[in-house]
Amino acid sequence: MKKILCIDTGGTFNKIYNRVTGVLEITSHSEALKEISAKWQKDFEIISIIGKDSLDLTNNDRLLLLATINLSSHQDIIIIHGTDTMDMTASYLADSQLDKQIILTGSMVPYSIDSIEATANFSAAYGYLQALEKNGIYISMNGIVVSYQNITKDRVAGKFI
Repeated sequence: MKKILCIDTGGTFNKIYNRVTGVLEITSHSEALKEISAKWQKDFEIISIIGKDSLDLTNNDRLLLLATINLSSHQDIIIIHGTDTMDMTASYLADSQLDKQIILTGSMVPYSIDSIEATANFSAAYGYLQALEKNGIYISMNGIVVSYQNITKDRVAGKFI
């Protein structure tokens, strides 16, 4: 089995309901990711950075993500990312010509509300990464795992195609 680094940047995947404010908030403790990975007999290295909705990500945040990837000795990386700008981050990383296998995934429904989508997207990313032989940037969403250039978010249908 490949050693996999999971970089958690935030996004809906990580949102939890704040009973005091009545707002969905992004946690920066990777609870969802830790809960999913704890069900498997596999250790992941999990790093939590940024902790934002992807609509709030800045170029400095993407630079931090890139630096984290570059400083890592891991060849295989899964990035938990918000779905609204996942394609922008994937393109940014691809422009950096990283010599690694990277899959971005996320969820349009918070894990804390319904764990199915987040778990399925992460599981698909994990499985695909195990079989992947070619370096590049990929996206895993809604049962599709392909090069970032071949997938788009259909905002009308509310899914990736």
